[in-house]
Amino acid sequence: MDIEYMWIKYKDTKSRELKNELIEHYIDLVKIVSGRMYNYYGSKVEYDDLMGYGILGLIDSIDKFDITKNIKFETYAQIRIKGAIIDSIRKLDWVPRSLRKKSRDVQNTIYMLENKLGRSPTNMEISKELNISLKELEMLLSDISTFNVSSLEEVLFTKGEYFGDLKNHEHSPDEVYLNKEVKEILVNSIDKLSQNEKTIITLYYYEELTYKEIGYIMDLSESRISQVHSKAILKMKNHLKTQGIDGS
Repeated sequence: MDIEYMWIKYKDTKSRELKNELIEHYIDLVKIVSGRMYNYYGSKVEYDDLMGYGILGLIDSIDKFDITKNIKFETYAQIRIKGAIIDSIRKLDWVPRSLRKKSRDVQNTIYMLENKLGRSPTNMEISKELNISLKELEMLLSDISTFNVSSLEEVLFTKGEYFGDLKNHEHSPDEVYLNKEVKEILVNSIDKLSQNEKTIITLYYYEELTYKEIGYIMDLSESRISQVHSKAILKMKNHLKTQGIDGS
């Protein structure tokens, strides 16, 4: 059966059989998203669990997808699949409170120093303000790297708690996410990063390379890539926060 016809038929009949066929047709989307996310959640969650969370997101996207709108289902579904996975992981609460606090402390310090200095602070300046050694800061950035990735993903891909702060109240979370204004905010937050940070963000999110692969390209250790990535995300979250998007 033609997929377009299948969609029309399903929306008309809500047939369980057609729904199952749609799930089977698009299951590879769940595998793709789960595989990508396993790269940095693998130490905390099993791949099969990610697949289970993602399938729930796929089912939800099939239920809520509006075939009359000019949006590809694959684009819409990947957003909801990723959101469902992150939402489920967040409920596991695997990040210790102490680590969350340390991450907030570093983020707030970066924000304060950026305003004070009018530029991005160096690691030495951040460590001095936090009254810790440079080595301790670098270890901390590595420790909070995975948490920072997931917390930024929460802001961008979960059910959209922060969208209420945006000016455009009439849009649904998925529409706002795809909205040009939000995209521009994200682009601007990346533009404010250093060249190394931009490169790592690009290679990690757009080229979907691992820390090991990025380290090979940039001739840096995996731990160094992790540290730079972590700091870049904290800076991005600060910028999003100034634009009314809660990146805390």
